[in-house]
Amino acid sequence: MATQEVIIGGGLRGLAGVMLAQRGHLIGWVPVCLAVGIGGYFGLRAEPGMAQFAAIALGAVALLLAARRLAEPVSPLAVGTALCLIGFVIAGARTHSLSAPVLGWRYYGAVEGRIVAMDRSGSDALRITLDQVRLDRVPPVKTPARVRLSLHGPEGITPEPGLRVMTTGHLSPPGGPVEPGGFDFQRHAWFARLGAVGYTRVPLMGAAPAEDGQAGLAVFRLRMAASARVQAALPGDVGGFAAAITTGDRSAISQPALDALRASNLAHLLAISGLHMGLLSAFVFGALRLMLAAIPHSALHWPTKGIAAAGALIAATGYLALSGGNVATERAFIMVAVALGALMLGRRALSLRAVAVAATIVLVLRPEALTGPGFQMSFAATTALVAVFGWLRDFEVAGLPRWLRPVFGVFMSSLVAGLATAPIAAAHFNAIAHYGLIANLVSVPLMGVLVIPAAVAAVVLAPFGLEVLGLWMMGLGLRWILWVAQGVAAWDGARGYVVSPGPWVLPLLVLGFLLLVLWQGRGRWAGVPLMGLSFLLWQGAERPDVLIAENGTLVGVMTAQGRALSKQKGAGFVARNWLENDGDGSSQKWAAGRWSDGSVVHISGKRALAKVTGCRKDQIIVVSVPAEVLKTQGCNVYDPERLRDTGAVALRRGKEGWQITTARQMAGTRPWTHWHDGPRK
Repeated sequence: MATQEVIIGGGLRGLAGVMLAQRGHLIGWVPVCLAVGIGGYFGLRAEPGMAQFAAIALGAVALLLAARRLAEPVSPLAVGTALCLIGFVIAGARTHSLSAPVLGWRYYGAVEGRIVAMDRSGSDALRITLDQVRLDRVPPVKTPARVRLSLHGPEGITPEPGLRVMTTGHLSPPGGPVEPGGFDFQRHAWFARLGAVGYTRVPLMGAAPAEDGQAGLAVFRLRMAASARVQAALPGDVGGFAAAITTGDRSAISQPALDALRASNLAHLLAISGLHMGLLSAFVFGALRLMLAAIPHSALHWPTKGIAAAGALIAATGYLALSGGNVATERAFIMVAVALGALMLGRRALSLRAVAVAATIVLVLRPEALTGPGFQMSFAATTALVAVFGWLRDFEVAGLPRWLRPVFGVFMSSLVAGLATAPIAAAHFNAIAHYGLIANLVSVPLMGVLVIPAAVAAVVLAPFGLEVLGLWMMGLGLRWILWVAQGVAAWDGARGYVVSPGPWVLPLLVLGFLLLVLWQGRGRWAGVPLMGLSFLLWQGAERPDVLIAENGTLVGVMTAQGRALSKQKGAGFVARNWLENDGDGSSQKWAAGRWSDGSVVHISGKRALAKVTGCRKDQIIVVSVPAEVLKTQGCNVYDPERLRDTGAVALRRGKEGWQITTARQMAGTRPWTHWHDGPRK
């Protein structure tokens, strides 16, 4: 007994020593603990009640109070557990604060609303988002707060920010996952307050002029006006590219250009994210500091670094407003604001502490960002860059001339950021740009030395009507980037495809990465086998043998040649996602050529159904219209009525028959789900 007490006591002292070594570095684990709680909330299959949330919140408070009296190693563990609970409560509070009606049926009729956003759909159609929505014969308590419409009809009035419009449209509730465990558009729509999505094939008509006096709409109109001026000076994809990185308006860049940027791993240059915000802030900071240093009085008596940082923060704030303030830009602004704030306080701008503070702010304000690729990739890249350059801070490259060191820095930045984000991008988008490093090495430096400075010059010259000079210089850099993207995308094997990982792959990979970067001492090397295990699990990922779309319009069966699809056209979004998740770069038309009826039969439409007289016992029949006749014959039928209960379906062959997994089983019943027999908002 005494021996056991000695062993336990020695173990506790050893653990206390390990935790003591983390002191001063524990702030890096604050967003990690919050993320664990947020991830736990989003991973639930049922929504907790208010009593459960209250109990969890009280538990977090109790742990925080107790931690003040606890010694090592229990005290930091108690704080970490409390932060996990706080993350859980924050995610729940955010979810319920955005509660709004969701359309519970398919709707066709009059749609009226005010334009609050414009972009382009995956089919390259202009798309508008409306608020203050009115639907024919739908009471206000059941009318969605926002709807999104793709414009496929003849050209009507030109959409303008704040303009109230009306049309006749087809609307439906936001769709569920295209396969069990896949991307949940219902959840995405909930946090965007989108209660319905659809399209119209008739022209838009004006119902009321744009309203004045609202700050949000005024900024929206300013953005669109700036985008129009940019496109007038730089026509084509160059103008669309310029408008995207200055105003956030990506509606003018063509689909082929987008595809080339994605295939060359340069699509991140389109999004106003950390790179653009960082380059802009760095340019303004450097320019202001040089100007102040050139004046003897200010150089000797003023805190030039703090003043320059404040000016850069003002410029970054203006950029945030001009860009539309989307989630990615907000995230980048927070990171830059923390870095500039550190400079104003005389602290190091780029440190793991600053990254942790920025991540904590983002998670508290928008906990739903945790599940998206933008948050994961941006903070993975930033954390890796800060850590690696921290390790290399005192490293001198032997024999490397001083003038080549900036080139080495650019190379290392692209290499580190690329390696840190590549697994996350592959997990979310199922694609790898094999020559992305080359494309970034010859493109990203130009953003810093030409494109962003030219954009700042254009803004400064705009009040005098001379912005065309800055835009012309900007266009030179963007033409080069597009030329590189198109050239690299045309190389053989430019893009590879990977299968979607299982649910534990990314968490293990991220945990291993964070241990390697944040943990102090030899224990950090435990992150390496964890990362290795994640890749091993990824390598063994298995895909379903059969996939059925949530409305029965498409079926996919895995064959030796890849997934065979039941239709050449239609349900393109579903088809593209299935093939991408398989790691298959084939087109829908090509995959449809693999199809042949066998144990799985797909019947599309009433006429095709009328020709079916019966079925085999071993067959699965998927029908795009109600099929009561086949059900009465004992057939195993998946029709819209059955699929309304289940959502998308995945089937795997087992020794005892088909193993069935449904989207409903995976998603559960949450505020953003709308199964037909559950409560509707």
